Amino acid sequence: MAVVTMFVNGQAMSGGTLHDALHRARFLGPVETAPRYRFYSVRDEFPGLHPVGTGGFVVPGELYEVEYDVLREELLPREPEELELGVIELADGRGSLSMRMRKESLDAPGVIDISDRGGWVAYRGATR
Repeated sequence: MAVVTMFVNGQAMSGGTLHDALHRARFLGPVETAPRYRFYSVRDEFPGLHPVGTGGFVVPGELYEVEYDVLREELLPREPEELELGVIELADGRGSLSMRMRKESLDAPGVIDISDRGGWVAYRGATR
């Protein structure tokens, strides 16, 4: 069965509302992105990662080995419309699939930049 790596940084992480979609995935460990991204909260419901040329931050998350059918049938259908599947760069230079903010969603109501907050878990902990 074909597998890919999937970087998650929000609700699909351990303890999140989408984590059950990864029940057949293999956890590879905590990882960080390269410092090439801005990180956003969308209505305080989920985060979004977006690549930038300058002024980027490291975003913490988790890396999973996922079968294509799990990605296609269990995770992607539950992702919000503001996000799209793309390839990101990890801190060690490897690439991975990840959900990313659609460019047209960056200026939507309820989207705030949380790039300097230390990731989704830290941000949610500070806002509760």
